Amino acid sequence: MKRLPSLLRRHLAALRAVAVLTVLLGLVYPVVTTGVAQALFNGHANGSIVDRDDRPVGSALIGQSFTDADGNPIRKYFQSRPSAAGDGYDPTSTGASNLGPDDVVDTLPAHGEEGRQSLLTRVCARSKAIGELEGVSGARPYCTPDGVGAVLKVFPGHAVSVNQACPAKPFVTAYKGLEVECAVPGEDYAAGRTVPIRGDAGPPQVPADAVTASGSGLDPDISVAYADLQAPRVARERGMPLDQVRDLIRSHTTGRALGFMGEPAVNVLELNLALDGK
Repeated sequence: MKRLPSLLRRHLAALRAVAVLTVLLGLVYPVVTTGVAQALFNGHANGSIVDRDDRPVGSALIGQSFTDADGNPIRKYFQSRPSAAGDGYDPTSTGASNLGPDDVVDTLPAHGEEGRQSLLTRVCARSKAIGELEGVSGARPYCTPDGVGAVLKVFPGHAVSVNQACPAKPFVTAYKGLEVECAVPGEDYAAGRTVPIRGDAGPPQVPADAVTASGSGLDPDISVAYADLQAPRVARERGMPLDQVRDLIRSHTTGRALGFMGEPAVNVLELNLALDGK
């Protein structure tokens, strides 16, 4: 029997390998892993969907907002931590803002452009808003009273409160003998020396997880401190005793992973559902 040419034999061998690997890795492996997941971890494998009255209301693994159509917090619900995933808690756009601690200077809106808030100003604005919502001080170090980053650009003859657009009044009038001016949108202040000002704010009353997004943007949990901060508002809005709301917080608090990793956390969706059940 005449043997096939060497080149043709190699191509046929490659095609057989592709066919075998396609069946094994594209069919057998997914079927086996899916079957095992459904048999052993059915709830997690299907997204840990939480049902109420026979309809899905969310996932225990993915955060969600509790706001009205205008984006304002619904006052009778506990609020989740911020999200940088898409428009918020989008599993298809999971991710962080990728802004670091050195991101403290805003790009002010000018010439019809939208501008960009620095990470510091985002934290300051969120802290101010949460303070107003919860009836506590939203003040933080390196934040101005109007909720932007307290940052100066210092030049030889003057200083600029670079995150406060004119005609805003700068948060300080002078810095080391230099007059402080408000910032003119569109002006280039890159040549100035960046000086964040700590101010005299004490320890923040608004917890860090209330003003910063998680790395995934999908965190369904908040800290016990943030839940405790919201408890008086939720109790007041629902006409419930504060102690009863705090008991619900404790019953929906999970401990540290393996007893020592991370911090205790509260699942916001499950806590809100428990409140609705009351």
